[in-house]
Amino acid sequence: MVNLAQKDISHSLGKFLVTAMGVGMLLGIVLIMIGVYRGMIVDAKVLLGDIDADLWIVQENTLGPFAEASRIHQDLKDTIRVIDGVAKAEAMTFQNIQLPKSPKPIRVVAVGFDPNGDINPINPDRIVQGRGINHSHYEIVVSDNTGFLLNDIIHLGRDDYKVVGITHGSVSSGGDPLVYISLKDAQTLQFSYTNTRIRNDRERGIKSVNTPMVNAIVAKVKTGYSVDKVAQDIRRFKYKSVYTREGQKEILTKNLIEKSSKQIGLFTAILVVVSTIIIALIIYTMTLEKMKEIAILKLLGIPNSMIIKMIVQETLVLGFLAFIFGNMFSHFIYDKFPKRVVLEAPDALMLFVVIILASIFASFVGVKKVINADPATAIGG
Repeated sequence: MVNLAQKDISHSLGKFLVTAMGVGMLLGIVLIMIGVYRGMIVDAKVLLGDIDADLWIVQENTLGPFAEASRIHQDLKDTIRVIDGVAKAEAMTFQNIQLPKSPKPIRVVAVGFDPNGDINPINPDRIVQGRGINHSHYEIVVSDNTGFLLNDIIHLGRDDYKVVGITHGSVSSGGDPLVYISLKDAQTLQFSYTNTRIRNDRERGIKSVNTPMVNAIVAKVKTGYSVDKVAQDIRRFKYKSVYTREGQKEILTKNLIEKSSKQIGLFTAILVVVSTIIIALIIYTMTLEKMKEIAILKLLGIPNSMIIKMIVQETLVLGFLAFIFGNMFSHFIYDKFPKRVVLEAPDALMLFVVIILASIFASFVGVKKVINADPATAIGG
């Protein structure tokens, strides 16, 4: 039996392929949008995974240190260390800064930590050049996507910092590159008063005191102890907000990413609907172009079911080819985006199912036209 869909597609193959490529680019953007969301989830967990802390102790009644501002005294770490069940505890700071670079500054998140402490946020597996921080002052480790090179000098605040190491894949929860400096340098950048502020305070009779502050205390729990129990003890005796590893992940993925995920989800849904409408319009136009031929087929006694099968098959082939082109397009451009894009096979499979269903739905437009076609037009035309 002659396959009408195959004959019709081969008759206008070039036009059919160009149309499929156009729809495919829309589907490629859909995959990219899903990949952006997946990338946000991955980025949110990078720093948490590198620090690998069981507990995050922050300012009371806050979702710090990432979702909200948090300030606590540095010496709290010494108190945390003596709590039963705590193996290690270190103070850290996290702040957004601009690295001076031509033609424009680079926005990064600076992590301040004690180079001689028990918890080091720099994952050694991420270091691609140089080393970590060994001294308490004027050394900085940067991510490779900042564009800085080993031994470059970066001016921050009143001081110059030497690049002693370069990492790969180090990003903040927002996707910005991470840089690492010593805790003392980070406190100078974040908490120290400027000379102007100090002079103004003196004129007002106010004594400016730079008390050592940090944004969070991170701790690891001894083997055999309940993380939740230790967290509860710290909340009860130290009156601080304490989050477990999973709690901090939830804050990052829900509080910080939730709105973005809703926007991406809405935008993705709109693109799928637009793609469906475009496929429906294309099939409708293709059906209109061959209405005379369809009328002749009906006049010759070809049943509606066979002609409907042709329309549905063409629509499915169009949807399938559009998905293939979209998948190729997304893999071709995803690494050009400034932030991480993660393309996963399950997402592509889900989109494939959606597009096939959407194609079947879109074919109804052409099917309706075929059913209503009058065979008499073949004679009168």
